[in-house]
Amino acid sequence: MSASDEPVVRRAQIADADAIGELLHAFNSEFGDPTPGPRRIAERMRKLLASGETAALLAGPGPDGLAVLRFRPAIFSDGLECYLAELYVVPASRGRGLGRALMDAAIALAREQGADHMELDTTEADVAACALYESVGLRKRSGAGDGALSLHYEREL
Repeated sequence: MSASDEPVVRRAQIADADAIGELLHAFNSEFGDPTPGPRRIAERMRKLLASGETAALLAGPGPDGLAVLRFRPAIFSDGLECYLAELYVVPASRGRGLGRALMDAAIALAREQGADHMELDTTEADVAACALYESVGLRKRSGAGDGALSLHYEREL
C-alpha cells in the first residue's frame, strides 16, 4: 500500500451526524440488532458529540468506517476511561486497512484526551475484530484472576 493508498481517518464533527446515523444503522442492521433508524441515531449523535464526552472518527471517502468513543472520569486515577462503543467498516470496504486505521486513530485520540486506558466489548465469535483488537495491544480481560473470560451484562431499565 503506498502512502496515497493509506486510509484517511478524521474526527467527526456535529455536521457528520447524518453519516454517523447511516453507518450505525447499517451496523445494527447487518448484525440483526434493533435500530431506531438513521435519523434518530443522528439526532442522538448530535447531542453526544456536542457534549464532548463522545467522539467519533470517520474513515474513507464514503465515509466507509466509523469508531465511536465515550469518555468518563476514571475511578482509580486522575485520567479518563475511554470506552470504544462502536467500530464498524462497511462490508464493501473491509480488508483495506480501515479498521486498523480507525483503531490507531482511536488510541491516539484517547491518549490526546487524557485517557489512561481503553476498553470495549465484543464476542469471541467476531474473530476478525478480536484479531484486530489484539494486534493493536488490547488484551482479553479475565475475571478474578482465574482465567475466565469477562462477561458483559446489560438490562434495559
